[in-house]
This record gives sequence, C-alpha cells and structure tokens, in this order.
Amino acid sequence: MRKKLIYPAVFLQEDDGITITFPDLDGCFSCADTFEEAYDMAKEAMELYLEDYVGDLFKSAPTPSKLQNIVLKENECIALIELDIKEYLKTFDNKAVKKTLTIPAWLNDIATKKKLNFSKILQEALIKEIQ
Repeated sequence: MRKKLIYPAVFLQEDDGITITFPDLDGCFSCADTFEEAYDMAKEAMELYLEDYVGDLFKSAPTPSKLQNIVLKENECIALIELDIKEYLKTFDNKAVKKTLTIPAWLNDIATKKKLNFSKILQEALIKEIQ
C-alpha cells in the first residue's frame, strides 16, 4: 500500500486572492486570501477529491505530474500537497464494520482469560498484512 500521495498544486496570485488548481485532479480547485490559507485549502480540496479512491486504497488515483512538465504562467507557483494515506484513513474513513470470524475454542479460551482485545489485534494484523 502506498504511504503518501503528493500532488502539485498551482497557486495563481491575483489582486483579490489566490486561486488553486491541480493539473492532475480535473475539477479540483479552491481559493484563498493568503498563501498559508491556500495551502490548507488545497489540502482540503485534494482530500475531498480523492475520497472516490479510498475503495482501492488509492491504487487508481491519478498519477501526479512531474514538476518539470508543468508550465506556469505569470504570477503562478507550485506547491506540493501531501496526503498521508494512513492518517487520512484514520480520520475520514473510520466507520466500523462488523465481521464474524472463527477460531479454535482453545485459542478463544486463552485469549479471553488474558482479556485480549480481539478487534484491536485483528486490525493491527490486517494493517501489517496490507503493508
């Protein structure tokens, strides 16, 4: 599983603020008054846009452009916007899903006596496995 997605955002500074577009994310844009706000708005817009790719863990997400291939116009600059996939999934896709599993009775008895958290252990094992 990929750990991060990093996309270039183009910031266009105009008299009334900053317009943000993404060359690789068609229709993903935002605006802001300051560069600090523009970075935050770009990150939020990118996260919302990429929600559609959570189902396959972002494997089908658009490929980011190489910086040298982006042609800038006057008053434009590039900012790299990063999405930490693991943190994103924790924050935005944390809906619990009930699963039924089968284990040997002896294993269940020992784990229950030790007061082990089955859900936590399964989650940790699954995360380790998909990485």
